[in-house]
Amino acid sequence: MTYDRLVCANCAGPVAEGRCPTCRASRQRLEQQQNPFSQLSPAALVSLLLILVAAMTLVAHQAA
Repeated sequence: MTYDRLVCANCAGPVAEGRCPTCRASRQRLEQQQNPFSQLSPAALVSLLLILVAAMTLVAHQAA
């Protein structure tokens, strides 16, 4: 989950703006928990998956 769409229950502002201490703490915690793939859009993840499948297919045909 990314914090750019989260709304703070304390101040009702976007967590990404860090208006209150609760927002800032949540934003920091979420930044520490993010993995490299969390920044990619779903379309980019699907594209990477298709490229991987195509590469595996190519390798399978080369081996046969």
